[in-house]
Amino acid sequence: MRFIFFVCVCVLVGLLPAGNHAHAQSGKDGATALQKIITNQMKAFANGDYAKAFSFATRDLQRRFQTPDVFMEMVKQGYQPVYQPKNVSFGALKETKGGPIQEVYVVGPKGHDWLALYSFEQQLDGSWRISGCVLKKSPGLSA
Repeated sequence: MRFIFFVCVCVLVGLLPAGNHAHAQSGKDGATALQKIITNQMKAFANGDYAKAFSFATRDLQRRFQTPDVFMEMVKQGYQPVYQPKNVSFGALKETKGGPIQEVYVVGPKGHDWLALYSFEQQLDGSWRISGCVLKKSPGLSA
């Protein structure tokens, strides 16, 4: 029960605006850059590279989870569709007051369709990092 509460709090905190956010570069290049971050994190998951996967999270999330091992345990427990996706396709990139949100359609390891909403925060050095991810059941792209 405590773990579920912890995950819910972390997901909610990851989506709250954290002050002034610059907006992602508009157009295809902006979407492509954020999609590359998601793709690289998923590759790190697949390769068991906990430190690399952890490096794509904002400093704030890194402080909350403290170590790559704790972060990966949370991902394994609550985010199987993005931890072990069978298929990934990208949807729209949406600008919000809290920063950009990238839609990602995934087929999870059990064959179920999911919509993952990845939020991003621009760092002081100008780079972008993942600030949160919310999973929603999805009817899928194929009907």
